[in-house]
Amino acid sequence: QHCTMRTLLLLCLCAYVAWAQDDLEFDDYETVSLGQILTSHLHLPFHMSTPQSRGPAGRYRSHQPSTPLMELTSSNVICCFFLRYRGRPTPPPVRGSHTQEKEVMPDAGGCTHAAETMGVLCPTGCELQTMLLKQERNVRMGINALRPHVDELSRSTNNIFNYVNSMSHSLRERQKIVYGELEEQHAYIKETVDTVFPSNIRVLQGVLEKIRLKIQKLEKAIQGQREACKEPCKTKCPVPVVSGESKDIYRRGGQDSQMYLIQPDSFFPSYKVFCDQTSQNGGWVLIQNRMDGSIDFGRRWDDYRRGFGNIAFESDKGFCEIPGEYWLGNDRISQLTKLGPTEVLIEMEDWSGDKVYAQYRQFTVQSESTSYLLAVDGYSGNAGNGLMEGALQLFGENRTMTIHNGMMFSTYDRDNDNWIPGDPSKQCSKEDGGGWWYNRCHSANPNGRYYMGGAYTSNMAKHGTDDGVVWLNWKGGWYSLKAISMKIRPFFASR
Repeated sequence: QHCTMRTLLLLCLCAYVAWAQDDLEFDDYETVSLGQILTSHLHLPFHMSTPQSRGPAGRYRSHQPSTPLMELTSSNVICCFFLRYRGRPTPPPVRGSHTQEKEVMPDAGGCTHAAETMGVLCPTGCELQTMLLKQERNVRMGINALRPHVDELSRSTNNIFNYVNSMSHSLRERQKIVYGELEEQHAYIKETVDTVFPSNIRVLQGVLEKIRLKIQKLEKAIQGQREACKEPCKTKCPVPVVSGESKDIYRRGGQDSQMYLIQPDSFFPSYKVFCDQTSQNGGWVLIQNRMDGSIDFGRRWDDYRRGFGNIAFESDKGFCEIPGEYWLGNDRISQLTKLGPTEVLIEMEDWSGDKVYAQYRQFTVQSESTSYLLAVDGYSGNAGNGLMEGALQLFGENRTMTIHNGMMFSTYDRDNDNWIPGDPSKQCSKEDGGGWWYNRCHSANPNGRYYMGGAYTSNMAKHGTDDGVVWLNWKGGWYSLKAISMKIRPFFASR
């Protein structure tokens, strides 16, 4: 029974399909399937496998049936037609006549169906237009999305092109500059190698030759020293055996004027002095001497306290009979004058050879605690009594300010004069060039600056003052003496 009903149902379906062919329109874009026909006309819950529809991306989507009852294909349709004709009795074939052959269905594919009776499957031009318009919208959206990227790429390409051109231009310019610099450096190096180096080599060779000659001279000098030192060294300026005071030396046979070793006080060590044994019966100790300007007398307090300079020099006679420039020292001068009454002899000479002197029968210098206070008296001579009376060219207070008797000793680092004490800009020793018993300032300046030739001017003076070796009462303040010396010895009234 079930088989009979199934057969009937298939027959009905096939008949309905044949009737419905006239109602199907194949001009639509989407192909109408057999399942749709059955569903729309018979209202049956029938699903069949339909051709896959093309999506926007060109891929296919499968429409799967929800409750497949039956799958109807072309072969089923064909089979359906066979079943319909198979229900009728077939007339017996006529003998001798041709038997009708079974119609072979073409299998051309493409746009036509397998059978001509089934129609054409290709879409119409309108359908193609609709499809292309849909695809155009999608493509246009893609193009619009790509356009900003293309513009940005174009701008970047232009920037890169300009940058590459700039680099190429800079490289060419740099190559030109480098080439020019290389040419200049090459020219400089060539000139140096061809000219400077040979010149420097010649100079160095000359310097080397001079050094070689100096080395030879030094070698000869060393050899001479070795020859001279083969024998024991001997003093060229021997000190006589006799010692004591100059007066005692004279009495003991020391009649030559030269350097001696004296020891006035047994409590103090002996020291060297130059003794004058010829002037006015001899016995003089030279405490100051200026003769050639070889010694700088612009010194500090301590130098004047200890003494400085050269005592004596060697002569052809084999002993030191030539006195040098020196200051014996305030401590020793004070010590000698305090042993008893002392007189001083001051001898002078100008640049013409004329000589004068000033002699004081009393000459005393106190200790350092009184800043070596000076006291003189009993003048005699032809140079003028400058130490006691001052400069004769001046009058009144101006002359009084040049008296040296009763003054303390001053140096540039210890100011004891009467010219505004305490004012560093008002110092006689600083302006007049040496240490002395300044007042405000001087009539005599034996320790001043040594000027060759005698006469000098204020423009030649360091501070514009009469700072030479002067004795105003003989030559004035602007004449510097050639020689001056101070000698002391014990004073005896019967002499």
